[in-house]
Amino acid sequence: MATVVCVRFKNTGKVYYFSPAKVWPRPGELVIVETVRGLEIGETVTDAREISDESVVGELKPVIRKATPEDIKTDERNREKEKAAFPLCVQKINEHKLDMKLVNVECTFDGSKMVFYFTSEGRVDFRELVKDLAGVFHTRIELRQIGVRDEARFLGGLGICGRKICCGAFLNDFAPVSIKMAKEQNLSLNPTKISGQCGRLMCCLKYEQDNYEEILKKLPKIGKEIMTPDGIGVVTEIAVIREKVKVRMRVGEDFEVREYALEDVRRLAQGEKGEAYVPEKKPAPEATAPEPEETKPRYPRVKKQKTMNTDEYMRVNATNPEEAEEQTDI
Repeated sequence: MATVVCVRFKNTGKVYYFSPAKVWPRPGELVIVETVRGLEIGETVTDAREISDESVVGELKPVIRKATPEDIKTDERNREKEKAAFPLCVQKINEHKLDMKLVNVECTFDGSKMVFYFTSEGRVDFRELVKDLAGVFHTRIELRQIGVRDEARFLGGLGICGRKICCGAFLNDFAPVSIKMAKEQNLSLNPTKISGQCGRLMCCLKYEQDNYEEILKKLPKIGKEIMTPDGIGVVTEIAVIREKVKVRMRVGEDFEVREYALEDVRRLAQGEKGEAYVPEKKPAPEATAPEPEETKPRYPRVKKQKTMNTDEYMRVNATNPEEAEEQTDI
């Protein structure tokens, strides 16, 4: 087991594990930690806790210290530098006529590197742009291409639910979402209703998917015959959240749709369907031998010789037998 604290470097984003060492910060406190990019300032999310060794990826680095007032002022200066760098980078992009959209700028805590996040439909040759930016800011420049989901996380906004979008509020990672989830949750397949600001399927489709899959295993499928307290009927509709099914029943000569709870219905046992619906099979007629078909007489066909000499050809094609004999004698 390893003792760790969770630290987040942005308002939203992935949470990283660090060793509390001798600091042991409380949730909400700013700390200085060592990362692959150098020293960074982040916010402690949780108290120190124990996790399995398998959950730790790579070397567990320690928390160096709690953030001092000087550290907080340095971080504020970096935020101001980021705001000033954004319009300047956009201007340089337009000068070089690059097909890219700048999304965000980040400056490391020690000021040794600036990272520019952008989106683009294809690959972009930004070598000249990096040279210009390095000449302006006199530090190491890194341009990083991101996807539309990360762009929505940086920009933020409100979802169709009226609340702040999940990726900009609390999501750490993007879980895979498929159109199958929308079908199983009986949602409208209209792209404008199930897509987020990024244009992809909404992340919240994943929240209840496990519950839907568990309940759907218990519920009968639409079109199947089931046994109800009133007899056998056919499932016409299922309500996954309420765990109920609507069944079409035969009442006299008419049909009626009734709703039942999941615990009140069951699948048909072997033989129940035949007794209720399948009529008695009529005995098959006795098999009789088929009458023989009339066959037409077939006459042998005389085969012609494929090759013949001159004498045979004249004898066969001669109209007058005498003439043929004369030609043969010649």
